[in-house]
Amino acid sequence: MHGAHLRNLTAGASLMRAVSGRAQTMTAKRKKAIAFLASSAPMAISAREALSERYGDVPLHDADVIVALGGDGFMLETLNASQSLDTPVYGMNRGTVGFLMNAYSADRLDERLEVAGEEVLNPLRMRATTVAGEVHELLAINEVSLLRAGPQTARLRITVDGRVRMEELVCDGALLATPAGSTAYNYSAHGPILPIGADVLALTAMAAFRPRRWRGALLPKSARVRFDVLDPAKRPVMADADAQPVRDVASVEIRSDPEIRHRLLFDPGHGLEERLIREQFF
Repeated sequence: MHGAHLRNLTAGASLMRAVSGRAQTMTAKRKKAIAFLASSAPMAISAREALSERYGDVPLHDADVIVALGGDGFMLETLNASQSLDTPVYGMNRGTVGFLMNAYSADRLDERLEVAGEEVLNPLRMRATTVAGEVHELLAINEVSLLRAGPQTARLRITVDGRVRMEELVCDGALLATPAGSTAYNYSAHGPILPIGADVLALTAMAAFRPRRWRGALLPKSARVRFDVLDPAKRPVMADADAQPVRDVASVEIRSDPEIRHRLLFDPGHGLEERLIREQFF
């Protein structure tokens, strides 16, 4: 009896190990719960319908990952809308440029999500005060820009960390860009492309008239930058945080916000660092 009992215990233990092993394997291979979001473009909407039917679609709060279908503008909207969830976002390009997106394919999405690499971005926080005294706080992942809103050039005073660095910049505008945004408006304005891991921000002028051909500055990520609009009644200026405009500003304060983390997923070999390097050799 004792031998039979021992054999039963051994067999039972083996069965439990087998069941436990299968359960661990199933857990490891559990498919990610995906929330699909699409821009208003017909191409993005049809892609969402096809992908949702194939992979399932859950509400944002239940998702392990958010898949954004559209262009870079829609990716910025998605990141801003989901910043309180700490859920990674994987973009697939159904727009135009798609710098922040992966290539679109309806096949093997589960596998792509499983091996995707993650980049963490901290946004800029803009505090804009209008001539009327209204205060607007907005976040920007790419850049905060100030642009002339009338026929005459803007006149700006630039202060960094409480110290006036330029008494007067006469220009069409100026912007402060993150490394992720350095290939966007900043690069078009002849600003530098910044490595994604660099703890610096690019301060770039658009069509600087005085000082003539001033090409901007590189500032530490921790810098607090303030623009004061000189003569705003005669030379009105608008501020823009990733396509979120504030008109008739009197002053704009900008700083990086390390407490907000945007998690982006990219296919292996196609992360932001590689894209930023590749962009400089086109």
